[in-house]
Amino acid sequence: MRRVVLGLERLLTERAALLRGARVGLICNQASVDHELRHAADLFKEGRGWRLTALFGPQHGIRGTEQDNMDETPHGVDRETGVPVYSLYSETREPTEEMLREVDVLVVDLQDVGCRIYTFIYTMMNALRAAARYGKRVIVCDRPNPIGGVAVEGNVLERGQESFVGQYPLPTRHGMTIGELALMFNEEIGCDLEVVAMRGWGRELWFDETDVPWVMPSPNMPTLETATVFPGTVHLEGTQMSEGRGTTRPFELVGAPYIEAAEYARRLTAYGFSGVRFRACYFKPTFQKHAGRVCGGVQIHVTERGGFRPVEVGLAIIREARALYGDSFRWREPPYEYEYERNPFDVIAGTTRLREALERGASIEELARGWEAERAAFCLRRERFLLY
Repeated sequence: MRRVVLGLERLLTERAALLRGARVGLICNQASVDHELRHAADLFKEGRGWRLTALFGPQHGIRGTEQDNMDETPHGVDRETGVPVYSLYSETREPTEEMLREVDVLVVDLQDVGCRIYTFIYTMMNALRAAARYGKRVIVCDRPNPIGGVAVEGNVLERGQESFVGQYPLPTRHGMTIGELALMFNEEIGCDLEVVAMRGWGRELWFDETDVPWVMPSPNMPTLETATVFPGTVHLEGTQMSEGRGTTRPFELVGAPYIEAAEYARRLTAYGFSGVRFRACYFKPTFQKHAGRVCGGVQIHVTERGGFRPVEVGLAIIREARALYGDSFRWREPPYEYEYERNPFDVIAGTTRLREALERGASIEELARGWEAERAAFCLRRERFLLY
């Protein structure tokens, strides 16, 4: 197990001069902790040489209190620190001039999960934009990519297809840390940015190969296993199939009331995907899609994560549901993540091409060939921003 010193820990000790005399605004949530599980807001409140004047919460809030993926969080005051809390998942997703009035430097300490379709990196991106507009400094405290920094998979978001789950042309699984993404985003934005890198982290490391404590980054991201499958099964949010929300295994359990589990598992197994097995199962979500109804489907068991390709697996899950149950399968209807007209699957995919290809029965091999050139070009472009 590798000892990793987090960007947060380095900022508060050896890089504390970056904060000296400043009024600090902190973008954080429940996973913003050090090795002793002390919350970043509490650490900044106790620190000397600067003053914590504002807290900013991403989706689900600074303490992770909001369950559903589209429940807005309110503004308020943090009970523990007494500091004002501004929600960046509310009527605004970007800090306003008024929110930043008592802030000299914005510190971002958020745990990403390594997938383009996760809003925290866009909360950070919006903060960079606001800082550039209003003349504030930004410090991003780096954290591990839980699913490693080597594998890159999936289609790249098309320009013109931006949304709050995709504001930048990243592949589905980007293989970067949040600090590296900040450097990439800021090439276009141009704010006064400092990234405090980790010490000890390497690109080949998965989260459980470090000594960093796991805290759920969001309520439906309970484990590293969830994060491992998420770049694939998050696509089910764009369908009427259950992605397992309302169960104890979100994104690992997938299905729908019309699916016959054994046949579905056999069809998915026949793809011959590396590093994964599909176990036929039934489950009953307690909330969200199909709440209180028995769903047939599969549990995804990753047996060798190095060879596992989650995006291809997630798309195969949708492809087979359409092939077997085309009379019952449906795409999700808008709205989805502040998009009120566009097809939610297209919003998630960052393109219309994937849905159109699935509707005409394209194979998974054809889909993967279709994104390979853009994926390879991204891998070359990201080299300039890699810190590890």
